Amino acid sequence: MPALAYATRPATETAVPASGRPLLARLAEGDESTWQATVRRFEGLLRASARAVLRSDADVDEAVQRTWVLLLSHAARINDAECLPGWLATTARREALAIVRGQQRTVPSESVVDHVSPDDRDLATRMLEDELSRALNSAVDTLPDTQRRLVRALLREPASYDALSRELGIPRGSLGPLRGRAVRSLRLQLAPSFA
Repeated sequence: MPALAYATRPATETAVPASGRPLLARLAEGDESTWQATVRRFEGLLRASARAVLRSDADVDEAVQRTWVLLLSHAARINDAECLPGWLATTARREALAIVRGQQRTVPSESVVDHVSPDDRDLATRMLEDELSRALNSAVDTLPDTQRRLVRALLREPASYDALSRELGIPRGSLGPLRGRAVRSLRLQLAPSFA
């Protein structure tokens, strides 16, 4: 893997050029100049994503480095270069959460055990659930009105199609296809969160 230099760029410079497909292919091939340009463009995004979870500079560096390694091995699997910033940000957050989980697994000394509440929920699990919930809500908000109302009703409480049809004023036969279109749209938007 090419050497990675740490540099930050403003968020406006993270847009992927329209010729994104060749970019991903060059990344997958390990093209050094493409890697250097990509690192310069997205380093700030990765560091900010990891910093949202981690406090230690060393841990942030570790999460960012892991993210670059994962990009090297997964670049060929990313279908759309427009998804690259989201994929990188999500992966950096996940790697940061993995570091937090790894630190929580260490056996604490007796003095630490006395100060930890036994019923505290795993911080990393809570953070991941919150992140996924925010991502889902944001994705649902982008759906057309009818699809958004249907998805919100389905998320609120599973009901029969007859009940949903009455509640939403949508013919029962339209609910399945409408739900299918909404799920496809959500899957495309949320794919980077589950990569």
